[in-house]
Amino acid sequence: MLIVANVRERWSSHLACWLAVLVGVGLITATLTVHESARPAVQPRLSAATALVLPPQATGRGGSAEDRVPWNAAEAGALTDRLRAAPGVAAAVVDRAFYAQAVRDDRPVPDEGAAEAGHGWSSARLASYRLLTGRGPEAADEVVVDRSLGVPAGARLTVNLTAGRTEFTVVGTVDGPGYYLSDAAAAQRDPGVRTIALLPAPGTPPARLAAAARTAVGDRAAVVTGDGRAALQPRHVEHRRFLGTQVIAALATLGLFTTGFVVASMLVLATGLRRRELGLLRVLGATPGQLRRMVLGEAALVGLLGSAAGCLAGLAAAPLLRDALLRLDVAPPGLTVRVTAWPLLTAAATGVGVSVLGAWAASRPAARVAPLQALRESHTGEGQLGRTRLIGGLAVLGLGTGCAVLTATAAADRRISLAITATMLLIAAAALLAPVLVGPVGRVVTAPLRRLGTAGPLLLRAGLTAGASRAAAAAAPVIAAVGFAVLLSGAVETMRAAYPAGQALRLSGQAIVTNDGTPGLTDEAADAHPVGKAALPTRAFVHRADGTTVVIDALGSRDPAWSRPGEAVLGTSMARWLGVTAGQRYPVRFADGATVPLLIAGILPDDPARGDFVLARSLVRGHDPAALGDDLFVPAEADPVAVVPGTAVHDAVRYALDDYDTDARLTDSLAAMLIAVAVGYSAIATANSTALSAHGRRRDLAVLRSTGGTVRQLVLLAAGEAAVVTAIGTLLGLLATLPPLAGLASGLAQSTGAPVTLHLDPAALASVVLACLLLSGTTAGLVTWRVLRRA
Repeated sequence: MLIVANVRERWSSHLACWLAVLVGVGLITATLTVHESARPAVQPRLSAATALVLPPQATGRGGSAEDRVPWNAAEAGALTDRLRAAPGVAAAVVDRAFYAQAVRDDRPVPDEGAAEAGHGWSSARLASYRLLTGRGPEAADEVVVDRSLGVPAGARLTVNLTAGRTEFTVVGTVDGPGYYLSDAAAAQRDPGVRTIALLPAPGTPPARLAAAARTAVGDRAAVVTGDGRAALQPRHVEHRRFLGTQVIAALATLGLFTTGFVVASMLVLATGLRRRELGLLRVLGATPGQLRRMVLGEAALVGLLGSAAGCLAGLAAAPLLRDALLRLDVAPPGLTVRVTAWPLLTAAATGVGVSVLGAWAASRPAARVAPLQALRESHTGEGQLGRTRLIGGLAVLGLGTGCAVLTATAAADRRISLAITATMLLIAAAALLAPVLVGPVGRVVTAPLRRLGTAGPLLLRAGLTAGASRAAAAAAPVIAAVGFAVLLSGAVETMRAAYPAGQALRLSGQAIVTNDGTPGLTDEAADAHPVGKAALPTRAFVHRADGTTVVIDALGSRDPAWSRPGEAVLGTSMARWLGVTAGQRYPVRFADGATVPLLIAGILPDDPARGDFVLARSLVRGHDPAALGDDLFVPAEADPVAVVPGTAVHDAVRYALDDYDTDARLTDSLAAMLIAVAVGYSAIATANSTALSAHGRRRDLAVLRSTGGTVRQLVLLAAGEAAVVTAIGTLLGLLATLPPLAGLASGLAQSTGAPVTLHLDPAALASVVLACLLLSGTTAGLVTWRVLRRA
């Protein structure tokens, strides 16, 4: 009851923590709810299949399960026969998916799912698509299409396949998407089998069908039913889900860090302002343990109330976050928000846990203060750090500096995460060490004001020196706001300058033929430009030295140096990972399920432009008829032209800018969202901490008022002190951010081969500093005015 009474009586001092928890829990609730809603769903075109039989999965270089090892025709035929004989199975359908896209007026018809839009006619049964007109395809040049395409039965239609444009006769239309060829024609274009779908006999429940299928296939395949059928996802949907997961993870991580950081700084400030109250309780006989439990109980109650409100706010914000992800094209199409229990429980537990941890850190030094020392009107130890905080601050500073140094040498996919981690650590170090930095930095900031010859600068310096801990707690949200704003905006500007410049430098003297409206380049496009690099990527399956089956990215090349049938050239790191040596015969399983022993003709130093596992292009095409080609790199003197629909030609500079443009749009949007979260959150905390700090100086204001200070003078003094604290936070935020940004620029210079300097966004920095300055100054002035009016 004492805890509840304390929270009720001191609600104004707990308001800042409550708001911080509310915002943090709301953000975490929204992100987790949207993430849970974006879980893979069963494809509509497989909805009528009760069970799917899938091959075993191979692992990737990261150790996680990735592609499924395709069956060849003989293996798939034997399994299909066994499944058809299983009790309760009405049909076992081999499902295939390959590139198919209609071409009209020499332009590909827009279709984001074109990479897997082609199927065999039997697959139409898996979605219960109805044949609306005509009949099913029988000959190799016949096709059934979606009625929404507007092509009637009997008409001729040009369809782009991996080989290029092919003329078909439309023999029927269905009420669903896709291009349906005869089963024999589909098998030629996608010979490997990765899915066998089962249709049940009437009255057969799914569980019985799955059990019969598992008995039939044994350990040679996996059988999935229900939601497990969502294991098969179109590549474009999976790519969107991956990008969305990265965005959500970044938002949740930043929200969690900012919540913990702000709540801890608020509780330190609020607990420090209760020195006299805690000292009085010590005089009355309260032990340090009792005081700690009281502070922890209050924090837990405030955290619980803030979490409850935050969960409701997060549920209201989840549709807004979903809409933002859909606008950014980083969410599965048709995403709807579904509310489940675990995001709410996780977010609430996080809010309460962060509150209790922050209170624990704040209560330990407060509870150890001697009773008579706490009751003194003045206290000279404000700017002194405890040994634990000093050691912790220096340790975090060392870790942050180490991460900043590692940023310069990290791989490209880890560079940004390391820079963000370094910034988080350096911001935390600045906050921990701020009480000993406030005095010196405050003297530097207020030095120009001493020339005014008034008492204001003297009072500012004295206030910062006597209340260093209070000023440091008020500066902490500014450090976080400025730090994250400078890091994120600076990283975007630095990468915007680095990546196109480096790529244009590498591609100088070449023209690049790219896909335009298609998911890749066809053989027709490659044949139209016989000179230059024309890589054909595929996924191959091999065994490592320890016997595990892994999937790798192999590259088919038509370069005479590497295009040698029956041979492969590996990069050093790939050869080391696989455990192979030059001269040995190495079996490789391709997309059609065939295993071919290849001679390892050479192991060369790693070269991203060449590839880690290079084969002859003809070999890749022979075993993977569904593979689409990468961009073509043609010498400029060859005078390439876009003679094939779905292609475009760019010079090195234009290609570099266009290639980065897609990433830049996503990066800009993500940075804007992260900056909005960090700055908005920190701005709220800045206003709250400033108000709490000003409210806690009631006695100081009373003394100044009694010595002749006017309301106007004291309001201006409070606003000036808030401005100085904002300046201190801005300076510390910059100092915490510049080392990671410098490491990022150095790493980009090494990876791109172009000179890269650190780029900042002055507009973003000025906006954040101005917002913090206005909030802190206005809040300090208003609270001081109210306190003086009440007095």
